[in-house]
Amino acid sequence: MIRAVVLAALLLAALPLSPAHAVNPDEMLADPALEHRARVISRDLRCLVCQNQSIDDSDAGLAKDLRVLVRERLKAGDSNEQVIDYVVARYGDFVLLKPPVKGSTLVLWIGPAVVALFGILALILFYRRR
Repeated sequence: MIRAVVLAALLLAALPLSPAHAVNPDEMLADPALEHRARVISRDLRCLVCQNQSIDDSDAGLAKDLRVLVRERLKAGDSNEQVIDYVVARYGDFVLLKPPVKGSTLVLWIGPAVVALFGILALILFYRRR
């Protein structure tokens, strides 16, 4: 049992040591400054197939298409905000890993706190009855 716990802890500790960047060399821009901007933008955009990964980390075909789109927009002279606005206009706020706080996304921001409060309340009630 102790071996299993130690092994699990070691595996969890090793996860951050092996980043899984899915950007292929043929997608990379020749200009290092533009490539850096593309990577920054790609880390903030959600893969619509994987949903829990950025397009920078995802191997999905749609993520590759979005990475190429980001680089094309940057080469065309768009700012980071213009590229993000372009993608959001086509896919909605869901494509952002950090959606803005507004009426339509309020549940995303308040929901986890409400669920946590209900969980704490349930634990308190459970232990009071014992």
